[in-house]
Amino acid sequence: MNGSYPALFAKALCLMVCLAAATPAVAASDPAKICAEAITRYGELYGKAPSEEPLTVVMMYKYVFCPSSVTVKVGTTVRFINIDKRTSHSVWFREEGKPESDRLFPDEKVEMTFDHPGTYPYLCGPHWETHDMLGNIVVEP
Repeated sequence: MNGSYPALFAKALCLMVCLAAATPAVAASDPAKICAEAITRYGELYGKAPSEEPLTVVMMYKYVFCPSSVTVKVGTTVRFINIDKRTSHSVWFREEGKPESDRLFPDEKVEMTFDHPGTYPYLCGPHWETHDMLGNIVVEP
């Protein structure tokens, strides 16, 4: 084996730190590209595009809400669905004083109906600070 144990340990530690540091940057690097991937993944999972669903779909994928902003009419139901492979997410309308949803594991969803006009910012409880995982629902009359 080449190198001493301390040197190999230092290299391994450096690699782990570098990979951990790169993860948030990669996740937030190109939301448009991530959301395009999310649409493809949704089709693979459910056999159709999210736009073909009878309600508005917001996907949670690679630490991004896709789309991050949605404009709907009063009375619209929005489905938040986790299409990640391993990560859990939540939906939290914190500014509205609403409780955070349960953790949504892959393929789990929560649906919410919006009955009043306004702008409703939301976030993913476990990922809004580290990955800037934020979104908005704009409800029009």
